[in-house]
Amino acid sequence: MRQKRSASPGDTVAFRPHPWHGLDPGPRFPEIVRAYIELVPTDGVKYEIDKHYGYLKVDRPQRFSNFCPTLYGFVPQTYCGKQVAAHAIPGGPPVHTGDGDPLDICVLTDRPISRGEILLEARPIGGLRMVERGEADDKIIAVLIGDPTYGELADIAQLARAVIDRLRHYFLTYKAIPGEAAHPITVDPVYDAMEARAVLVAARADYRTEFRGSARVRSA
Repeated sequence: MRQKRSASPGDTVAFRPHPWHGLDPGPRFPEIVRAYIELVPTDGVKYEIDKHYGYLKVDRPQRFSNFCPTLYGFVPQTYCGKQVAAHAIPGGPPVHTGDGDPLDICVLTDRPISRGEILLEARPIGGLRMVERGEADDKIIAVLIGDPTYGELADIAQLARAVIDRLRHYFLTYKAIPGEAAHPITVDPVYDAMEARAVLVAARADYRTEFRGSARVRSA
């Protein structure tokens, strides 16, 4: 019986790209960005990317009645590091570093999307400077390209305040456990599309600095 030859180092083998390192942030970045979605509003479990393997993993069940009001994920090949922290947002709290994760993104759509682990294109219209323990954990707010309700929005000033407040409330409370002291979290100020693009550019620069020379990084 003939044995199958195992793949050698010279063989061309197609693998699924890592969502953080193997995908680029899009050809029109930062005006239009590619987003990898980890979480949808109906998820009763918080999923997040496994940074080593590149697959979604269960981070924790949602213990209380907190459901993210938007699609939630990150922008590939971004990193919240020193340059994100150094980008001062007027009226924001002191920040000494980034949180060391890819830059988070909340994508608005009126279409029911029932599962995560998908890619989409979105237009950033603003963001929230979330800070916990002095670490910047910015949340870019964006709209799904082509969405019939939100797709034409260009700046957060055009978005209903109630939508912004729902996002602020979620991020202020989603880690809170009744009866336990919470670490202070702030999600202000809310910033506009121009600031969002600047934060994206800073996160892209942080990524290139953090992973310079890594075999995982594509020259996108």
